[in-house]
Amino acid sequence: MDAAKMETGGPERHGGTAVPPHRASSPWPATAGPASAVRHRTATLYRSARHWFGQLALAPVYRVYAHRLRAQVMAHPRPSHVAIIMDGNRRWALREGFADPAAGHRRGADKILEVMAWCRTLGIGEVTLWALSIENLERSPEELAALLDVVTERLAGLAGRGRSRPAPMRVRVIGRRDALPERVRAAIEVAEAATASSDGPLATFAVAYSGHDELVDACRETVRDLVHAGVSSDDLPARIDAEQLSRHLYTTGRPDPDLIIRTSGEVRLSGFLPWQSAHSEFYFCDAYWPAFREIDFLRALRTFQQRARRYGR
Repeated sequence: MDAAKMETGGPERHGGTAVPPHRASSPWPATAGPASAVRHRTATLYRSARHWFGQLALAPVYRVYAHRLRAQVMAHPRPSHVAIIMDGNRRWALREGFADPAAGHRRGADKILEVMAWCRTLGIGEVTLWALSIENLERSPEELAALLDVVTERLAGLAGRGRSRPAPMRVRVIGRRDALPERVRAAIEVAEAATASSDGPLATFAVAYSGHDELVDACRETVRDLVHAGVSSDDLPARIDAEQLSRHLYTTGRPDPDLIIRTSGEVRLSGFLPWQSAHSEFYFCDAYWPAFREIDFLRALRTFQQRARRYGR
C-alpha cells in the first residue's frame, strides 16, 4: 500500500476542489421501529469493528510512515501558529456506533491533548482551536448541555493539572463569554489562571465564537475609543482604519495563523477568523476530528511547507 494514501476518511486534501464524501442533514437517522433500530445498530457495529481491525493491522505501517514523515517535516521551517476547525465529532460517534453524540464530543476533547503534544514536539508554539461556535448554542437543550459539560470538565482538568504540575499548555479563550452559562465562564477563568505559567504551547480556544460577532465587536470598540478620545462624529469615518480595528479583535497582540486546518471533509471556514485568515494557508482533511491522526497533521504541515507564501506581492 502507498503510504501517502493511508487516509481512513479519504484522499489527501490540499484545497477546496474536492466535494466532501459524506453529508447528512441529520447525524442521527430516524428509524421505522425497534427491528429497524436493531439492524441499524448491528450494521454500525460491524462497520466500526471492521474499521478498527483494519487500523490494528496497519498500525506498524503507520508507525514507519509517521516516523519518515515527521523527519521530513522537521527538516523544514514549520508554521509558528496553526488554527484548527475541529469538525465531525457527531458523525464520528454515529460511525462508531455510539447512541449518544456526546461520546464524539468527549473523544474530540481528548484529541486536543494529543495535538498539543505533537505541536510541542514539532516546535509549534501557538494553536487556535474552534471548540464551540455561537451557532452551536442553538442545538437541542440535551445535546448543548452535554457539550457544555465536556467543555467545563476538560477546562477543569487542565486547571487541576496546572496546580499540581506544569500544565501541557497555556489556555486562553476568545468569544462571547456572556453567551455562556456561569459555570462555563467560571471554568474558563480558573483554567486561564492555573495554566498561565505553563511553558507549553499557547492554546487559544474559540468558544461561543463567531467571526461576524468579532468584527462587529471590534468596530464598536473602535468607535467607542475614538469618541472617548474626543473625535467628532464628522471625523470618525476617516479615523477608522485597519490598524484601529485590529487593536480590538479578540486575538489582538497575537500573530495571525500561518495554517488553518479543517477536519471532516467540509471545505469552508464557516466564519472562523475572517480577519486573521487573510494570508493563511488552508488544508482540508477528510478525517473526522476524533479520528485525526498524527499522520494527518504531519501531512498538513508538509503541504504547508510545499507552498510559496507571497502575501499578495
